[in-house]
Formats: sequence, C-alpha cells, structure tokens
Amino acid sequence: MATTRSTDRPSRRLAAKRSAIVTAARRAFGKTGYLGTSIEMIAGEAQVSTRTVYNHFLNKEDLFASVTVESSGEVALARERLIERCLGGRIDDLETALVDLAYEWLLPDESFHDHFALVREIRTAPDRFPEELQRSWREAGPHRARRALATQMERLTSEGLLQVADPVMAAQHFTALITSADMLPSEFSLSAGPDEVRATAVAGVRAFLYGHLPR
Repeated sequence: MATTRSTDRPSRRLAAKRSAIVTAARRAFGKTGYLGTSIEMIAGEAQVSTRTVYNHFLNKEDLFASVTVESSGEVALARERLIERCLGGRIDDLETALVDLAYEWLLPDESFHDHFALVREIRTAPDRFPEELQRSWREAGPHRARRALATQMERLTSEGLLQVADPVMAAQHFTALITSADMLPSEFSLSAGPDEVRATAVAGVRAFLYGHLPR
C-alpha cells in the first residue's frame, strides 16, 4: 500500500505540471499567437523550467498541437452536451429547439476564448501548420461535434420532424448556416450581444428548415 502511494505521488506531480504547461500555453498562444509565443514565456507562465516543458513536449510545434487537440476535445464535449440538452428529448416545437441550440452554440463563452483564438490562427494561416495537426484538430473538435449533431438529425428524420437524406451533410449545413452571417462567429469575438446572436441563430435555423422540413 505504502509503495503504491509513493509511486502515485510522482505521477500526480508530473500530471499537475503538464496540466499547468498546457493551460499556460493555451493562454499564451491565444493572446500572442503561435509566432509571438516562446517556450520561455510558457514556462514562466506555468512556473516551471524550460527543461520541464521539454520533458513533456518535443518543441513548440508539438506543444501547440497538443494544446489545440486537447482543447478541441473540451469544446466538442461541451457541444455534445448542448446538442443532447436541446435535441435529445421530446421536441414539441422543432424551430424553437433548433434556435435554442444555435443561440447557445454561438453565444460567446469566455472559457473557450483562447481556444478559438488558436482556431482562428489555424484557419487564417493554414500554411503555417502541418496537415496532420489540422486533421487532428478537425477530428477532435468540429467533426466530433458534427457527428453528435448528425445523430440527432437522423433521429429527428426517423420521427418525421425533418427530411434529411444525409445526416452528416445536414449537420454540416446547419453549422454553416448559423455561423456564416455578416458578424464573425461568436467563437472568435466576445463583442456580439445576445440580441445579435439570437437574430443570427433564428436566421440560420429558418434557412436550414426551409431546405429540410418534410414536404
């Protein structure tokens, strides 16, 4: 028993230091961008040595990739819970349920602000980042959330509330319609007010339903 506890303590310390590095890196990359951030800055923010950072990550690129993929998973999990909350139960008014989903999807969330700053950099400067990183980010985040939405789209179709031939494509259409208005997607901006976000959600949902309601 004593041996197990003594073995666990170093593992917990390593995990705590890694978590501190990841948190500090997400904050630093989100604030100053990939090019403007150094390992020394991250180590200082995490209150560890640069050697400790390199004990956990090969280099800055490896750290950026880990931060992006891990935080994408956190966002995807939040999306999955949102989708389940809005669409997972009995639906009496489909448009209202979809507007509620779109509204919360778009509503600025300060806890993910740094993450979406990383995403914006990847999207605006894709040549700066390896294809493997971009694939991993999409799979961990957007694609995972889209699959959860597609599952609900398929169920709503089976219940006669939607007319969808390809649930994955329908989920892609939905997210594109609610995030392609004149305003920036709220993931990238904390300046959008609730009324503006709701108006965008309503417009996107109505455009989606125009193409996917049973006729």
